Amino acid sequence: MSGVMDEPVVRSRPGGSRLDYLSGFGNEHASEAIPGALPQGRNSPQRVAHGLYAEQISGTSFVVPRAHNRRSWLYRIAPSAKHPEFRQLDSNRSLRSAPFRDVPPNPNRLRWDAPPPLDTATDFVDGLYTVGGNGDVLAHVGIGIHWYRANQSMTDRYFFNADGELLVVPQQGSLMVRTEFGVLDVRPGEVVVLPRGVRFAVDISDHGEARGYICENYGRLFELPERGPIGANGLANARDFLSPVAAYEDVERPVQVVQKFGGNLWAADYDHSPLDVVAWHGNYVPYKYDLARFNVLGTVSYDHPDPSIYTVLSSSSDTHGVANADFVVFAPRWLVAEDTFRPPWFHRNVMSEFMGLIRGEYDAKAEGFLPGGASVHNTFSSHGPDAETFRKASTQDLKPQKLDDGMAFMFETRWPIVPTAQVLAASHRQTGYDDVWADMPRDFQP
Repeated sequence: MSGVMDEPVVRSRPGGSRLDYLSGFGNEHASEAIPGALPQGRNSPQRVAHGLYAEQISGTSFVVPRAHNRRSWLYRIAPSAKHPEFRQLDSNRSLRSAPFRDVPPNPNRLRWDAPPPLDTATDFVDGLYTVGGNGDVLAHVGIGIHWYRANQSMTDRYFFNADGELLVVPQQGSLMVRTEFGVLDVRPGEVVVLPRGVRFAVDISDHGEARGYICENYGRLFELPERGPIGANGLANARDFLSPVAAYEDVERPVQVVQKFGGNLWAADYDHSPLDVVAWHGNYVPYKYDLARFNVLGTVSYDHPDPSIYTVLSSSSDTHGVANADFVVFAPRWLVAEDTFRPPWFHRNVMSEFMGLIRGEYDAKAEGFLPGGASVHNTFSSHGPDAETFRKASTQDLKPQKLDDGMAFMFETRWPIVPTAQVLAASHRQTGYDDVWADMPRDFQP
């Protein structure tokens, strides 16, 4: 069921059905699944139409500046307060949270193949697998980085994260994400952001296994980065971010609601679906974005630009210009720089980088960096193009070149990324990663 107050953007779904979306980043959206369910002229009338309950969800403090304030009003069949006690689950499985202290911070360059396929029935929650991160989940500072793997849908099971918002980057298999605000169809090449505290369930849309990456942002909410001298246009455009229209589940049967709180998983048995929101309005909403719509800007003269010019979303810190987390995409683009080494240069960086590959190849790696895999280059670790990439880029004829066979991304953060013990010991870790630079030629000619 869905109804719309805003003008919807329509996106098709496989099989001829469709989902409607509301367009715009940070917009004040309004949507109702039943005509007249959304109050007009007030947020909390004495009696809400259709016997619904009014409830606000606040993603920021009440008194943050208006431009950064995020909240939504929900009109639901039962108040979210109607539930029994949450009890801690016996195990978090492979899910971990900051501070990460089971192994020391690691200065080495690290790389992994994609995680191995699942051998048992696993849903989105049980398939979370932590790479590492930084900060402190209780202080709402830093990030957690995870892979997700799932081969079955969440049936009568729901999840929400009280520790941080989830930026989900599918790499294999589509996801149907049912939320309190409506439904999002998310495919590889798109990303979805699920706000802190919002209930949702993930259905596996394709046969087989779905997998991808997650940045769990403990800090300030992701926002569009400032463009500075770029001006008014370019990079990720606000109108390309899509939020769902209202759709509700009127379900009265036992279901499990799992929440992540303080780094651990807790669960309660509800007697109804928590996705029972019939109408809503506000700007604290789930949203998705198609990375193919990123307006890539780059040099038309010489030199490779800083990777910050590829930033899609940014979570700011208390230090101006230094991010708690940036989400950066290396999307298809033209290379035209003259007399220039066109791949990313060798560098050491105050920021720490986690890189993943959605499809194809990354232009700075000739081998070993495969879709579903990942690398970590921590603060001031030396990295850059491997030996084969360097040889090719140093000698090729510099004609205009289209890079359209790959989609890579990066989670960049101001603090070192501390790995978990499980990911350092993983069978899919590439223990010989340093060897990609071993054959760099010595061409010095004094």
